[in-house]
Amino acid sequence: MYKKPKLELQTTTLWEYPSQHYGEGMQGNKNYKGATPSWVIWNLLKRYTKDGDTVVDPMCGSGTTLDVARDLGRKGLGFDLQPQRPEIARADARHLPLADASAEFVFVDPPYSTHLKYSGLPECIGELDADGGGYYEAMTEVIKEIHRVLKPGGHIGLYVSDSWRQDHPFCPIGFELFAIMRQFFVPIDIIAVVRHNRTMKRDHWNRSAAIGNYYLRGFNYLFIMRQGDVTLPKKPRAPKPPPLTPLAKPMPRGKQRKKKKHRI
Repeated sequence: MYKKPKLELQTTTLWEYPSQHYGEGMQGNKNYKGATPSWVIWNLLKRYTKDGDTVVDPMCGSGTTLDVARDLGRKGLGFDLQPQRPEIARADARHLPLADASAEFVFVDPPYSTHLKYSGLPECIGELDADGGGYYEAMTEVIKEIHRVLKPGGHIGLYVSDSWRQDHPFCPIGFELFAIMRQFFVPIDIIAVVRHNRTMKRDHWNRSAAIGNYYLRGFNYLFIMRQGDVTLPKKPRAPKPPPLTPLAKPMPRGKQRKKKKHRI
């Protein structure tokens, strides 16, 4: 039986660990497409939080952040448009039901354009294309909301990848989101997280990338920033958010989200 190596703090700006999960069990749902590697969140919370701190994930998915927060004695609060478990509250990441300056840390793993099928709801950011589809405008609102709920001196970790699909232009999502984040936060560092994606190891995927002269996504960005002395432009207060679209029915447990072709 495969034994995972001991989990330790990553000490360089290139992070790698040979498993999606740490320890003897798992964090989140292994069948949930697009889940964040739990060891990435573990490293962030070990460095930037302490016992009892409030950790918020506004796009919580299958709840990986909540499981890691519990393991480390932090208070995890998760939100999502399509909650996968009872501990996750239903909310739009642009309008969180939280008081100002109420969290010590926020972790967010947003959609990388429209590569995966999410809830299908009209307010879902996963329905917006990074190629001129309103994606960056929506993510700006998410980042502004994170700025609102973070305490002074608190930290944010944003985990994301760039986007390229056949017959679509390359979208440098990482660079674009980093530029937006700098309007609100003080940069701490940029981490490259190695992606251990089984798809990328398939011979025909690598042959196609070589023949087609394109690249498979071999890493994710991890942007770490701090709530600091950043002067924000004065704007009128945002209007009250519209009501959320009712969910037709809960997603069956263990059901995977359909993956679009040519995801790299």
